[in-house]
Amino acid sequence: MTPKGIKDYIRTIADFPHEGILFRDVTTLFADARGFRMAVDQLLHPWAGMDIDKVVGLEARGFILGGAVAHQLSTGFVPVRKKGKLPGTVISEAYQLEYAEAVMEVHDDALRPGERVLIVDDLLATGGTAEAGIRLCRRLGAEVIGAGFVIDLPDLGGRTRLEAQGVPVQVLCEFEGV
Repeated sequence: MTPKGIKDYIRTIADFPHEGILFRDVTTLFADARGFRMAVDQLLHPWAGMDIDKVVGLEARGFILGGAVAHQLSTGFVPVRKKGKLPGTVISEAYQLEYAEAVMEVHDDALRPGERVLIVDDLLATGGTAEAGIRLCRRLGAEVIGAGFVIDLPDLGGRTRLEAQGVPVQVLCEFEGV
């Protein structure tokens, strides 16, 4: 019997949230202790031994993964949230969705100039959310040393978009199509 890979733990749900969409559900990965551990280990592996000050998790599943990766790397964790979800003083960054605009925020004191950060999320599609996260980190003076994702949807071009920003990207599995 072939051992399970990351992709084997991810459930696909047809027509969610809209007809014609194949939703890649990572909650089944998170619910399985072996699968979750494998994902966290694989996400941190390329960065192990590097000087990383903080892991930045993108809302919302990036909080689950990013917190676990930060723990394993013995670093701090910084959440990047949707507009209006963080108390205190924040900086904001708008980005384009397919038919609208969204805004991500981070506390204005979450990162210090020169800190080296790793961005983590579950899914890389068009790259808009991750790119907003990169811009927020850079506005605070941090150096984004890389970004890690469980899933890449390569047809949507997010990886190319982030690499064009000078950010190395690591993905654990890919799903073709949308």
